[in-house]
Amino acid sequence: MIETPKVSLEAFGKIVDEVSRVVVGLAELKELLGVAILSGGHILIEGANGTAKTTIAKSFALALGGEFKRIQFTPDILPSDITGFNIYDLNGKSRFIPGPIFANVVLADELNLTTPRTQSALLEAMQEGQVTVEGVTHTLPQPFLVIATQLKYGAEGTYPFTEVQADRFMLYAESNYPPGAEEVEILRRIDSLDILQIEPVISPAEVIEFRKAVTKVFVSPEIENYIVRIVNHVRGDEDVSSGAGPRASISLYKGARALAFLQERDFVIPDDVKRLIRPVVEHRIHLNQETDIVGEITPRDIIERAIERVPVPRGV
Repeated sequence: MIETPKVSLEAFGKIVDEVSRVVVGLAELKELLGVAILSGGHILIEGANGTAKTTIAKSFALALGGEFKRIQFTPDILPSDITGFNIYDLNGKSRFIPGPIFANVVLADELNLTTPRTQSALLEAMQEGQVTVEGVTHTLPQPFLVIATQLKYGAEGTYPFTEVQADRFMLYAESNYPPGAEEVEILRRIDSLDILQIEPVISPAEVIEFRKAVTKVFVSPEIENYIVRIVNHVRGDEDVSSGAGPRASISLYKGARALAFLQERDFVIPDDVKRLIRPVVEHRIHLNQETDIVGEITPRDIIERAIERVPVPRGV
């Protein structure tokens, strides 16, 4: 079991316990949010209306402590509404007014309801932890995490993601309709669920310590090669036009370490990689035009082909 002098896995587990008080089910999504938090990546959650996308994102954000901001994206929102802007007085002196991006956890709600131009306001923040306004760079607080939600691709009023924007998200997850038993449980608990009462269970400083601990998880050369081979197989698939670049390999490497940490191991195994290949790669895949038109092959099919065809390293 992994131990560090300042953090414990039990303390991190309290985050999921706190969120589970108000979010029924969605175990896979909760795990992926934990991976994103521990590895310093951003996560995109897609689903239909009413599938708890906003609730689970906000619950995790509140449980993490620190400063939390929510941005409700609409077609008329401007980049400056996100990053901030300068105010000038009569003497020509300026004062910077920070936008809601200046927080430890930012909930970018229904991100694909705004234009690609406004979506691009997040690019520098998500990649470099800073924003530049009128030539002046402003550093964002650390840790910094974007949890974005979006409606199903092609839904009414949505805008497409650019490849660059999608690539900034380490993980892609789905929030689906609950099975019958879970929906019954939601009905039984609805009076308490209507009021979102989440208490912070760790601090931003502790999140940073957790991330340091995750970097100590061992990744063997065989696992490193496996990550590269499986991403290359997706990249070179005959039905793929673009996607799954080196940032996908990096995300898979970091995510596998975080998943191993969550499972109380200090080393990565092939199953960690296979578990995360779809959340890491699926949103980065763009099918070639002929395949896309026919519609018989999906990004998920391509990932399954890669898992089946790339040899799994043995003895690690």
